[in-house]
Amino acid sequence: MAIISVSLDEESMGTLEAIQEAYSLAGRSEAVRLSIKAAGSKVKEIEELSGFVEGVLIIVRGDHADPWMSLIQARHEGSIKTQMHSHLLNRKCLEVMVMSGEAGDIKSILREIQSVAKADYVKFVKS
Repeated sequence: MAIISVSLDEESMGTLEAIQEAYSLAGRSEAVRLSIKAAGSKVKEIEELSGFVEGVLIIVRGDHADPWMSLIQARHEGSIKTQMHSHLLNRKCLEVMVMSGEAGDIKSILREIQSVAKADYVKFVKS
């Protein structure tokens, strides 16, 4: 097994400890392995999309004033059939989009949202 060194900010460290506690894991390494496995499953789920795809994209994001999501939506408006934006507590926003298009286009928007790293939650539910 490889040994690596990772730097984490306070928030990430708190999240890692919460994962460790929630699943009664023996240590932080187990929490990291579980997190990597969960993220890997999410990547695999996206990569397996093929053909024409329809579904719902759910995003929770912070900082209502930051236009990053609007810019992504504008670039992918052909795949967005309808959308809802709602203000949540603590200046967070909920975005719900009905998506319809070729798998490559859906994958592209999902990758773009994840690469910006400003969303607190991203989930695509394929119909």
